[in-house]
Amino acid sequence: MISINSTLESLLFVCGDEGVSVQEAARVLEIESEEAKDRLDSLARQYRDRDAGIQIRKFGDVYQFTTIKEAAPYITAMLHPPERKTLSQAALETLAIVAYRQPITRIAIEEVRGVKSDRPIQTLVGKGLIQEMGRSEGVGRPILYGTTTQFLDAFELSSLEELPPLPEHAKTESSNEADLFFKEVGVDEITET
Repeated sequence: MISINSTLESLLFVCGDEGVSVQEAARVLEIESEEAKDRLDSLARQYRDRDAGIQIRKFGDVYQFTTIKEAAPYITAMLHPPERKTLSQAALETLAIVAYRQPITRIAIEEVRGVKSDRPIQTLVGKGLIQEMGRSEGVGRPILYGTTTQFLDAFELSSLEELPPLPEHAKTESSNEADLFFKEVGVDEITET
């Protein structure tokens, strides 16, 4: 009979980028959610404690296999990615606004930025950093945007609670949100490989 940990490893492997939520693991394994969470946490610790090229990362309540950060240059060399592309300043500003104020509409983003933001929003959705989260109850039911697990992964965050806090003065001077956010997480720009 296969062990629960071996089954969890198999589930994590076949789910790939989607990962496995605690609830899904509990349902499939027919165990309580708390036990599923404990077993996933334990499995993640086992991978962390050994010298493995993969690890189990937690994003919210979803667990997934990822490669270790130290292997990134070798993986990049192996995959021969196309030319690296960086996000524009407009996209970075928009991403920071969405991260701190989600769920947020395009109109609200434009009010903060003071300029149209259709293109940066399109870029961020295309790169999988933000996504539609539903619709506002306001007039015209505009789309609400929020960050994705790919956003969390790009900034090595487990959850949005790990976003660096904005200084009090920045909460009223929203034009500085992007600079403060990217400075706090130690990123000058996001590059896509």
